Amino acid sequence: MFGKKKRRMLNYSATISGLLFLFSCAPQKSDSGKGFTFSGNTQGTTYTIIVAEDSIHFQQEEIDGLLAAFDTVLSTYIPESEISRLNVSEGNYAFKDTHSFFKNCYTISQDVYMHSNGLFDPSVYPLVKAWGFFDKSEHVPDQQAIDSILQFTGFENGKHHTVLFESDSVKFTKKDPRFKLDFNGIAQGYSVDVIADFIESRGHRNYYVEIGGELRVKGKNREGKKWTIGIDAPTEESQGHMSITALSISDCGMATSGNYRNFFEKDGKKYGHTLHPTTGKPIATDVLSATVVAENAALADAYATVFLILGKENGLKFLEEHKNLGVLLIYVDGNNQLKIYTTIDQAEKPD
Repeated sequence: MFGKKKRRMLNYSATISGLLFLFSCAPQKSDSGKGFTFSGNTQGTTYTIIVAEDSIHFQQEEIDGLLAAFDTVLSTYIPESEISRLNVSEGNYAFKDTHSFFKNCYTISQDVYMHSNGLFDPSVYPLVKAWGFFDKSEHVPDQQAIDSILQFTGFENGKHHTVLFESDSVKFTKKDPRFKLDFNGIAQGYSVDVIADFIESRGHRNYYVEIGGELRVKGKNREGKKWTIGIDAPTEESQGHMSITALSISDCGMATSGNYRNFFEKDGKKYGHTLHPTTGKPIATDVLSATVVAENAALADAYATVFLILGKENGLKFLEEHKNLGVLLIYVDGNNQLKIYTTIDQAEKPD
């Protein structure tokens, strides 16, 4: 599992912020006779798929098989996965990448890493582990420990590692055996794209795919309209979610990052689970929730983390150079008031 943002889903309107909801999740044909809904478990969370068409051209077993194959490559929670084996390797590690899951995830991550000046960095795995976020042992490492780890982090190809992609295989070389990768900031979004691409390959053009809160939509919903996505108010409570606004989207991926339910307290201070790759410490930001709409779910997932790290003012400057992205930021202003900034079309909130 990727364990980043576990969320429930509601119907073909959904709610995102820390959690995302669908109004019906049992695999079934719509009462109106149009559309099919599938749901299941994966990556320590749930998935929901809606195909808003009159017929279906795939089986749920095919979806589950793809997701299982995906985990065997990219899940850091499975000791036998390829990325887990790579992480414990001392230097050189080669493996089969039949579906190109690792290659594609790595390539997209490199692109975001470069365009974000290193703010999205999958090599922070040792830092995440040092803070105890993986095993929930949550503790505060001292500055010396952080500085030591920062000496071998940095995702730029050729700096602490090299990688060679062949037709269906990967050859990875570490320059320091302590270098490790964690694609949790993008893998769940990328898994959404894997399923969406599979559904499109079967001829479907009107669908909704969501895994753990990351999603991709295409075409129209069962009412012949764009897909309506509701955004939760950022609160620390995990129950009783309240929609603060809603977005109307189609033909894109969407993801949200937020620390307001993902933190621990030590000696009266809160530490969020999002780390700044440069300082090695949890970020301090006025942005409580960052929602990104992009070409696909993988990019949306990765850039949602970037905007959370940047904060509102720097995030808006970054957006000027990345007009291919849409954002919705929920932030706290100078008067400690909750505010919303968005470049995405807003819609009527779901009931």
